[in-house]
Amino acid sequence: MDSLTLFATASLLAGGLYWFVCILGSAEIKGKRAVNLSGGSIAKEKVQDKYKQYWSFFRRPKEIETTENVPAFVDTFYNLVTDIYEWGWGQSFHFSPAITGKSHREATRLHEEMAVDLLGIKPGARVLDAGCGVGGPMRAIAAHSGANIVGITINEYQVNRARAHNKKAGLDSQCEVVCGNFLQMPFDDNSFDGVYSIEATCHAPKLEEVYSEIYRVLKPGSMYVSYEWVTTELYNSDDPEHVEIIHGIERGDALPGLRNYSDIADVARAVGFEVVKEKDLAKPPANPWWTRLKMGRIAYWRNHIVVTVLSWLGIAPKGTVDVHKMLFVTADYLAKGGDKGIFSPMHMILCRKPEEH
Repeated sequence: MDSLTLFATASLLAGGLYWFVCILGSAEIKGKRAVNLSGGSIAKEKVQDKYKQYWSFFRRPKEIETTENVPAFVDTFYNLVTDIYEWGWGQSFHFSPAITGKSHREATRLHEEMAVDLLGIKPGARVLDAGCGVGGPMRAIAAHSGANIVGITINEYQVNRARAHNKKAGLDSQCEVVCGNFLQMPFDDNSFDGVYSIEATCHAPKLEEVYSEIYRVLKPGSMYVSYEWVTTELYNSDDPEHVEIIHGIERGDALPGLRNYSDIADVARAVGFEVVKEKDLAKPPANPWWTRLKMGRIAYWRNHIVVTVLSWLGIAPKGTVDVHKMLFVTADYLAKGGDKGIFSPMHMILCRKPEEH
């Protein structure tokens, strides 16, 4: 092979690798790049140890059933997965029904906008995003509604990512992000005109604890909407396959335990809310929300090769490959749960805090 051919071949391979890693592997142009994958706030050399620690929680299940242990459990999880979520999925860490003729990104935005539309708030209103992640929904909702959004997340790394995204989007004056536990929020009573949570309260060990906090900070007469992760009426706790699917979802998504759909409204009423509407947004005529997971199998293997190479080169932290594999296995359980109709990530409940008399 002459030198010119060798140079051309090397250039082609280098260009292909750059496209494969830096361009194709990014879920959003403004999202995370593969070469920047990290362990969040975890030091690079500690990522693998923290991954092992995360799995150790499931060997001591009673420790993730109490309020005081949830912050460390969930914080560890989001340090491990936030960059991979952003890179492989996008800035909105949730599902949405597929919409014919719409991209995944457009369907996601419409799903988010529906949440704030249900609240009926006006421009300039102060609205809480309980469990905001890196702020994908926050930015879509702020731009759509004109409201001032305050997001809270337990994870400091997500706070920094959300603030950077807010500034880049020109929404930093409209979107505020606070690091804190939504079971003990640093906000005054009756201080928000509306509250929403999108697939976030599933991390609470007891739903009544987070609903009570939301009730406390919400102004009387105002609305709260939540998209809840639940088992459906088709779930059979005596079916080993059903049990394995649900346990797989719990293990791979830092969940103390999935709740049944029938419990949600009862909890809301018990803390004082009036239930205005309740609907599983995953049910027909909605298109399957898990389509994107199935379509993403090829992308997973592509991304897994990228992560493996970057980890081998020492660019990505040791342990990133394990985390990525965990998320793929979890995606399979999620898709199975959707296919069988035993799991929904979008059981919507709309509540009102009664007026004071």
